[in-house]
Amino acid sequence: MDVAVWLRSLGMERYETVFAENAIDADVLRSLTADDLKDLGIASVGHRRKLLDALTDCARAPARQTRARARTGRKENGGRSRCSSPICAASRK
Repeated sequence: MDVAVWLRSLGMERYETVFAENAIDADVLRSLTADDLKDLGIASVGHRRKLLDALTDCARAPARQTRARARTGRKENGGRSRCSSPICAASRK
């Protein structure tokens, strides 16, 4: 999973260098907190919130699919997750 692609998909490409310099890969990205983002120099509350919300959406997508399969016996949305960001796609592999 390419973190730079994920950041671009959110309109946050300005942080690509910071994430790369701090070795933020897909595994680390999934566990970032608001304090981590502050430590990275992301001062804007709006930018931190947008990043954290995108990560939360990715974490919830697999849980929604599992519950839907349990109720209906089939995959939700024809097997596609509602979250279409690259990080969500990578977490489903």
